[in-house]
Amino acid sequence: MDDEDRVTRRRVGDAEARTANRRWWDADADAYQAEHGSFLGDVDFVWCPEGLREADAGLLGEVTGRQVLEVGCGAASCSRWLATQGARPVAVDLSAGMLRHATQANARSGVRVPLAQTDALALPFADQTFDIACTAFGAVPFVEDSAALMRQVHRVLRPGGRWVFSVTHPMRWIFLDDPGEGGLTAVHSYFDTRPYVELDEHGRASYVEQHRTLGDRVRELVGAGFRLLDLVEPEWPEGHEGIWGQWSPLRGRLFPGTAIFVTEKPAR
Repeated sequence: MDDEDRVTRRRVGDAEARTANRRWWDADADAYQAEHGSFLGDVDFVWCPEGLREADAGLLGEVTGRQVLEVGCGAASCSRWLATQGARPVAVDLSAGMLRHATQANARSGVRVPLAQTDALALPFADQTFDIACTAFGAVPFVEDSAALMRQVHRVLRPGGRWVFSVTHPMRWIFLDDPGEGGLTAVHSYFDTRPYVELDEHGRASYVEQHRTLGDRVRELVGAGFRLLDLVEPEWPEGHEGIWGQWSPLRGRLFPGTAIFVTEKPAR
């Protein structure tokens, strides 16, 4: 199979997406941490490539003494930062490769947080276990039934709990994944929600990333029982010249690259 035939847009069920993405993140964990680990830190909560930190944004509200679930934690730097703020975090991820880096960072930093390997669509926790749930680009873009993920998070949150997550801004799907001038021309329909799929040499999905419109996300959240408190679109900061994949100063100064949904499970 030629390289140009290994990228497509087609529907992928959750079972296929789960297998593909677990294998991809397991295989890519070392390279990902080598490239992005210094930006993310061992004990820090960075919401997005724009560099917005929870320490500055305060999107989770008060965290001291709160039980927090980090979904799709990667190397769990966010959970370790939360622990230093007096929270009681639990970090989960589908990828054993990423959790291996989380274990190493626990030891390296001396800030140890509980880790578990689990599917975000089947969270192994009792109802109303957590006060806060969060993820910085984890889980949400990688499952086909993201509405079911919202329901899972709603189930494990206590009334009044917050669910805050960041994803690639939906409008970015209009453009090519190019941090340069080639990424400034609209080429895809915003309304085409077929996922981006990379294929292996046998034509099987090896990486799957899902697209939802802003309206889709709002409907998923409202349908699960959440109330939308805010939608944060971080601006590209002055002096930030780093490039992360398709994120770059050129594109970031023209249109948003990240959407952060701040929601709440209504109190009784």
